[in-house]
Order: sequence, then structure tokens, then C-alpha cells
Amino acid sequence: MEKNPPSFPLGYFLLLFILYLISTPFLALLAFKKKYSHSIPERFFLKNFGLEFSPTYWFHACSFGESKSFEPILKALLQRESHAKILLTCTTNTGFAYLKTFQEQYPQNFIIHYLPFEIFLPFYRPFLKHLKTLIVTEAELWKMLFWVAKNAGAKTLLLNARISDRSLKSYMRMRWFYSTLFSLVDEVLAQSEVDKERLENLGAKNVSSFGNLKIFSTPQITQHYTKKRDVILCASSHKDEERLVLESFLPLSLDTTLIIVPRHPERFSEVQSLCEQECKKYQKTFSTFKQEWGDVVLVNAMGELNNFYAIADCVILCGSFAPIGGHNPLEPAFFHAPILSGKHIYNQNALFSLIEGYELIESQELKEKLQNYKTLPHSYIKESESKFDELIALIQK
Repeated sequence: MEKNPPSFPLGYFLLLFILYLISTPFLALLAFKKKYSHSIPERFFLKNFGLEFSPTYWFHACSFGESKSFEPILKALLQRESHAKILLTCTTNTGFAYLKTFQEQYPQNFIIHYLPFEIFLPFYRPFLKHLKTLIVTEAELWKMLFWVAKNAGAKTLLLNARISDRSLKSYMRMRWFYSTLFSLVDEVLAQSEVDKERLENLGAKNVSSFGNLKIFSTPQITQHYTKKRDVILCASSHKDEERLVLESFLPLSLDTTLIIVPRHPERFSEVQSLCEQECKKYQKTFSTFKQEWGDVVLVNAMGELNNFYAIADCVILCGSFAPIGGHNPLEPAFFHAPILSGKHIYNQNALFSLIEGYELIESQELKEKLQNYKTLPHSYIKESESKFDELIALIQK
């Protein structure tokens, strides 16, 4: 026998309605800004509210990164169910622009909308007659979103769930609210054991430590570079990290090219000046990547990092030798590059737990590690294929 649909959260709805009335003038003014001219009318003023068909699956993410993590899942679903009807929603312009590419490729399968403000979501109910599964990522914990899906008789999943160190206290102060929200979530796939414990403390049920959806995304190569000698790649570097790498690398006189990819484009000229200065000290050659490569090469363009991961013989993964929090290790691990990282990886602990073959080192150890880079272990991603099949089966079940 099917369970009775959950009762309507009237008190929560009325609170949101009052908040909406207070905010309406501000939202109306904000809608005149080009950045919000599409999202605010659709999210808060019912523009394009109706759905073109009744979806079987509903995927919701916040922005571009979270939306992109759905890509391999969506493609796998279409391979298994070529006639699947899928609703994709998000809350930002970048996410919406990315999701529109799916509708352009598969217009018969996808409809794309901004997620309406919560007070409007109950009015989605007539469009959800065939809804089978709602899939939501990370911290998109909108109570009305889960309520309308459960009211339609759908299974509800929260994927890639995590509670960061910084937000933990805020979540715990609202534990009474999140316990009611999680009563509407059937299964939660957490990014790590730590996230699993934190989510359970908030009242989540059926929580498992699954890992990050990014392990299923194949890095895209846009340019195939050839190299005349081994490459050591300094990836996503921040201020002071380039100097650390240069001072560790240049005295070694390795028969190797050092390629530096700064994290932020506004620092390109600053990093170029530093490289030229340090290379002059050691009588080494410098170039940008579009020139004939010198001993040290600066990549002063965006969107190139995966192209250089593909040819790297060793990756120095930055954002971790200073207290920044680290960067995504999955992309270099996909290419099996040896990875050297600093120990400040608190934002990426869950991702590092998914790979093998990396080393966390202190800054003063970098020179010795580079001297012996050929002996470093090669990295790889653990158990991605079996986990992916498990995830697709869960969504379709």
C-alpha cells in the first residue's frame, strides 16, 4: 500500500509568502538589471511557469558546476531510456545557459526552467503526474521542492550532499527545521563519511558515503599539445605559490619544462614578471605557452588546464601551500599524473578521498620531491565505474 502524501507545510508556506510580499518591490527593481532580467521574472513572477510535458525525472542544481555534474548521469539515462522525459531546473544564469545545451541537442527529452520561488512550487503539482524521481544536488535544500515531489508520489534523492566546516554551526542552529525537511528526502548520498555523520545529525535518513559526482565527469581536451621533454605542471597557483615552485624547481637544472597555470587571469602579468625575474637569476629561458616553449612556460589564458594535465609528468596542485583550501584533484588523477599537493586541502578532503597516488607535503619538501619526480606514484580514481552503475540503478528504481 502506498504511503499517504505528506501534509502541506502551511506555516512554512505562510512565512515564505510574507517574505515574498516584503521583497517584491526590491525584486521588481532588480529584474531591470541585465544580469537578472531572465531569472527573476521566471523565479519570482511566474514568467514561463508551465511545463511543456510531464517529466519522469526532475534534476535540480544551483549553478554551472553542480549542473555540469549531472551530465554523465543524463547521458546514461538517455542511453537506457531513449524516450525519457526530463525536467532540468537551476537558480543561476550560468547554470541555465549550460542546461539549455541539453535541450538544444535533445529537444524531445528535456525541458529547462529556472526553479520557481518556493511558494509557487505547489502549483507545479498538476504537471508532475508521471514524476518518478526527483534528484537534487549538494545544498539545494528547498523544503517545498521536496514536498511537491513527494506529494506527486515520486522518490526523492539528495546527491553530492555535504556540510562544510564553515556552515556546520548555521545548520545545527536550524536543526529543528532541517529534521522536518529531511523527512521528505528518501535517500542521501554524501560526499564523505564526515558529511554523512553531519547530515545524520541534522535528521537525514538513509545516508550513505558515496563520494563526489565529479568522479564521473570526463575532462574535456580542447587542444593536444606535444612536448620535447618531460613536463612539471604548476596548476591553479595563487600568490606566493609561483615563487615557491620557481625557487624549488630552478636550482635543480632538470631536463624538464615547468609550466605554470595561475588560478586567476588578473594575475597573469604579475606572474610573468616574477617568472622572467627568477629565470634570469638562473640563466633559464622563459616563454608564454603560445611561443616556443622555454624552461619555464606561463599559460596566460583560461580553459587550458585539462590540456596540460594530459601531458604532465608531475602535477603540483596549488591552492594548498597557502591556507586557501586546495583544488580539485580528480582532473589530474583522470590522466594518472603524479600529484604533489600542500596540506591545506580542507575544501577538497572529500575529493582527495576518492583518489590514490597523491602526496601531501610541506613547502620545504617540494624541492626534494621535484628532484625525484620520476619515482612518484601515479594517481588514479577509485571505483568510479561500479559506483556509476549503482547510481543510475538507484535513480531508475
